[in-house]
Amino acid sequence: MIQKSEELQTCFEFRQIRFEEVEQAVEIEQICFPPNEACSPKMMRERVATVPELFFVAVEKKSGKVAGFLNGMATDEKKFRDEFFKDATLHCKNGAYIMLLGLDVLPQYRGQGLATEIVRQYIEREKKNHRKALYLTCLDNKIPMYEKMGFTNLGISNSTWGDEVWYDMCYTLEKA
Repeated sequence: MIQKSEELQTCFEFRQIRFEEVEQAVEIEQICFPPNEACSPKMMRERVATVPELFFVAVEKKSGKVAGFLNGMATDEKKFRDEFFKDATLHCKNGAYIMLLGLDVLPQYRGQGLATEIVRQYIEREKKNHRKALYLTCLDNKIPMYEKMGFTNLGISNSTWGDEVWYDMCYTLEKA
């Protein structure tokens, strides 16, 4: 795993999104998610404007283009709710918990461990920020991927986003 991480770091820069990359993020979201699940372009722009510090990108060094990203918002709530997808003002800068709103990797970069590396680095950064846990919702076919990354399946979510059945997942960073 360390070797894979080092290889990815030679090809990609991992960091907070820059304002000039917003439109790339908007386009990537529309590619990676079906219309009923994708964040709207307007909301994606609001997330970047409101919570850029929790919008983490992998930029291909050769092309300078965003290959994937993970974005979320901080809160003191322990339960994921659909309002987090729709209202960036729910972000609480010093919140103990992170609600992850989307992990996107362009199709041509999948299968190389990029999503795992994005999540790994995000987790390390949020540990340093003294967060307690990361929460997300995912479809049942993504549960094994997130469990492999260290997330725990908490069961069927109350989320009805996109008229899908979602599962709540949690990654504990420190004991509550």
